[in-house]
Amino acid sequence: MILIRSLLLLVSLILSGVVYSQTTVTMTLPTVTLMDIEPTGNFTLNFTAPTEAGNALGNPTPNTSKWVNYTSAIAPGGLTRKITASVNKVIAGVNIRLQAAAATGAGGGTLGTSAGLVTLTTTPVTIISGIGGAFTGNGANNGHNLTISLTTNTYANLIAQANTAIVIVYTITE
Repeated sequence: MILIRSLLLLVSLILSGVVYSQTTVTMTLPTVTLMDIEPTGNFTLNFTAPTEAGNALGNPTPNTSKWVNYTSAIAPGGLTRKITASVNKVIAGVNIRLQAAAATGAGGGTLGTSAGLVTLTTTPVTIISGIGGAFTGNGANNGHNLTISLTTNTYANLIAQANTAIVIVYTITE
């Protein structure tokens, strides 16, 4: 009887080793911080002159053709990320405004939150915050749609200009 129990115990141990074997898997998940503006290329915004004396300049139609795409994998204990925007120069009498919409498209994860409508200056201002481990999808119609607009602020400071190039710089940081 003891022999039979011992054999059953031995068979049971052998079978459990086969059924419950283990494998160790080693993996690497790198810290990733990537961002770009899609589609590439420039655009033009032009004020329109009034046709009647005493009327104000007409503001340009806002540009909505640009999208911000990003991929983010945060280091253990790392902070969420944010995207800032600034311009290389300001134009006297003119506000350069930017608004990032809520994220849409093929992405997933902890996507960022828009800061709403901001006025750009040469000092970076946050446009999207709270980006965690996430990806937006690539290209137009993925990520955050950007609305870029121009408005006048102080008429006394306006000086006629033609073909004045302004560069908007976007940066993703912790």
